[in-house]
Amino acid sequence: MPASCRGSLPIVALCAAALGVAFLPMAGCRQATSGAEAPPAEAKEQPAAETEGVALKPEEIERAGIVLTPAAATLHAPETTGYAVVITREAIAQAVADLTSAAAVERQSRSALARGRGLAGTPGAMPIESQEAVERQAAVDHAALVLAERRLSATYGRNAPWQDNYQSPLLSSLASGETKLARVTFPLGALGVATPTTLRLTHLGETQGGKSFTATSLWSAPADANIPGRSFFAVLKGNDAGEGERLLAHAPVGAAAAGVVVPSSAVVISGGKYWVYVEQKPGLFVRTEIDTSMPTDDGYFVKGGIAAGAKIVTASAGLLLAHEMNPSTEAD
Repeated sequence: MPASCRGSLPIVALCAAALGVAFLPMAGCRQATSGAEAPPAEAKEQPAAETEGVALKPEEIERAGIVLTPAAATLHAPETTGYAVVITREAIAQAVADLTSAAAVERQSRSALARGRGLAGTPGAMPIESQEAVERQAAVDHAALVLAERRLSATYGRNAPWQDNYQSPLLSSLASGETKLARVTFPLGALGVATPTTLRLTHLGETQGGKSFTATSLWSAPADANIPGRSFFAVLKGNDAGEGERLLAHAPVGAAAAGVVVPSSAVVISGGKYWVYVEQKPGLFVRTEIDTSMPTDDGYFVKGGIAAGAKIVTASAGLLLAHEMNPSTEAD
């Protein structure tokens, strides 16, 4: 304490107050200087996010029976779905029999009429009444033949492959059951104005991956009174479907798009979504969501998210899902 501040108590208090005021700026300066001199705190590095997926060692992969299949590149057109029913051969056989009988009778009547006309003016000429009866019968039999032809055309379409050739081998094959005929109907507006050139048919209740069969002979059918839409007839091989069986018909609509086919065995379901496991790098399997709205005979057509040639897990994908959901689950 300075000598001038020694003495009476008031003077000492005054000096202490003055010294306190004098030290405040100095303390403030020290704090400010300390704050300015302190280097800025370095931002802490965020821990790297763990790679999604399941990492397994080679021995674990082998023990789990994991099989990898490269995704096959393909082109696929979107499809619309209709319904088909296989016509029983009895109806076709009856129509063919009626037509054959009418043609035979008409042919006989025509021959009788030709003979009668050929004998006109000769000693063997038929009486006028008999000649008129032959002409009348020939006209009746010809009308019956035309009716049988028109009935067949009205039932099975005017543009059938056997048009104007009722001795067609196809018509005989349909009547015998060696070949089958399906009537296909697509809902109103499903096809637009285009007429499909091919159809892919599947059995009702067929599991995914079941094989379909193709119909290539198509022509327009009379409208279905029960389902508004467009109807067609399609020729099937005899062993493709049973008589009277109902089928699903798939017709391509729009342009084909590029993508890959994901095998059905690769798909797992979790959280109401469909997934496959893709090997991102050796031993690391990443779960990838796919769109299953375009099924094919071999699986699902996928337009995005999986590159052509990507290695997809096609066996034991369920074990990978279980391991990912519960890492303590062993891969075997």
